Amino acid sequence: MAKDRVPAWDSVIRAEGPWEHLDLAANTARFHLVTAGEGPLVVLLHGFPTFWWTWRNQIPAIAAAGYKVVAMDLRGYGGSDKTPHGYDPMTLAADVVSVIRGLGYPEATIVGQGWGGLLAWSAAAMYPEAVTAIAPVSMPHPIRLRRAILRDTVQRKALSYVYAFQIPLWPEYQLTKNKAKKVGELLRAWSGSEWPDDKTANVFRAAMLTKASAHCALEYHRWALRSAVRADGRRFQRLIRRPIVCPVLQFHGELDSSISVRNASNSGDHVNGTYEWQVIAGVGHFPHEEAATEFTDILVRWLKRTVPSPLSGTS
Repeated sequence: MAKDRVPAWDSVIRAEGPWEHLDLAANTARFHLVTAGEGPLVVLLHGFPTFWWTWRNQIPAIAAAGYKVVAMDLRGYGGSDKTPHGYDPMTLAADVVSVIRGLGYPEATIVGQGWGGLLAWSAAAMYPEAVTAIAPVSMPHPIRLRRAILRDTVQRKALSYVYAFQIPLWPEYQLTKNKAKKVGELLRAWSGSEWPDDKTANVFRAAMLTKASAHCALEYHRWALRSAVRADGRRFQRLIRRPIVCPVLQFHGELDSSISVRNASNSGDHVNGTYEWQVIAGVGHFPHEEAATEFTDILVRWLKRTVPSPLSGTS
């Protein structure tokens, strides 16, 4: 059956398409990137439990609009290095900025979903000189998220899986057993539509089976909880309080069961630059996948207005 046909992990990490694969050393690690186009730089950051391929529908469209687009496997995911440490937002944001500079660009627009969205917010606060604009997807400003977790019982329950991820070893086993069946279950649970089909889910399952990927992916969540009482967590909270001075386009799915629309809204309170709030109807936590055409059209129009490319005046 199709649901059992999980491809080899190396075939999906280096999937062929209208793009090129690149390995780049940055911030003491090696990162796998997928690139296309020329023009102002747009960096795409995935969330959990996906990898660069989640942007396959956006890469050609952004490149065709006159931009250099780079989809990045975050530290610990896909074809990027699986380092023993470095899964805090300070290091991860530095990863993104180091990749931007390693590509020869002084700044870039960052589009990120889930954890990638949190890193978009973080990079804009910590490295404003390197961030032209951001488009966080399914992720409120970190201060807004923290407030929701502390004050909203429903939101806290929706994110209760993070507590289960704190146990050593067992979560890794659960995430990878039966050819990473759990990955497909999580994608469907957080989707607000019929996405993904079995073939799509199997690609994400395969990527999670790369050596140490499950452990590294879980380390993001472990840091998020354990840092609450540590100095590094307090440092992050101080850093993220810096106002966002660049333009922001924030996306959210109307039916997102992981982070509600109510708790994702009002992130504009932390933005001193221009701010736009876009709710996409009928979809959940993955609007760029569940409503790919609508999402991409909105994103490209915003890019042309906000970061004009040589082709911005053309259709």
